[in-house]
Amino acid sequence: MGEVLAQLIPVALAAALSTVPIMATLFILLSERRKVTALPFVSGWVIGTAAGLTIATTAAQSLPGRPRQFSSLIDNLEIVVGGAFVLFGVITLFRHSRGSTSKRPSRLEGIGSLGPLPAFGIGLALNLRPKALLLVAAAGLAISGAPPFVDDTLFLIAVYTAIATSTVVAPTLATVFFPDRMEPRLVAARDWFTAHGTAVTGVVMILVGVVVLAAGISG
Repeated sequence: MGEVLAQLIPVALAAALSTVPIMATLFILLSERRKVTALPFVSGWVIGTAAGLTIATTAAQSLPGRPRQFSSLIDNLEIVVGGAFVLFGVITLFRHSRGSTSKRPSRLEGIGSLGPLPAFGIGLALNLRPKALLLVAAAGLAISGAPPFVDDTLFLIAVYTAIATSTVVAPTLATVFFPDRMEPRLVAARDWFTAHGTAVTGVVMILVGVVVLAAGISG
């Protein structure tokens, strides 16, 4: 269990630092309709994360083969996924170095004006991004290395979901209870992520890729 958590937690942290859901959350919380949009969006994000990881874990645990073959297959898949993380991170940093660092993602600015159901749907849909799919694939492969007990699997899925969604859940709940205190912090966070979020994403993806690669190579 300890080895699985050591591999799972960095992947969950990478998901937590994902720029798109964080920026979407900030735009929602700074909008006039945050009271009707924020909680549905968060619910969609959390449910989608847990459901995606459950599917990925079930698929990984259902891979055919005898125990030794299964372990070898998981290692090979981890090498492929880890390599994809590193490549994704390098491409992200390259694009960041050639692009503007102060331009806000205009496709997200209007998210705060949506109703509850569309916000919930977007929260779910953000889990279908290529990066999000890579993250749950890596997490599912990590969990598949744990003993195949339902309680252990559910615990690991809960740990990943709690960490991965913390950067969306925590500011949302804080804003619900302390809106006046949170507003200047939300503005500062939005401006910081606008300038540096892409670079953070690239670096984190490379680091996570190295972790997943090392796990696959070491077996």
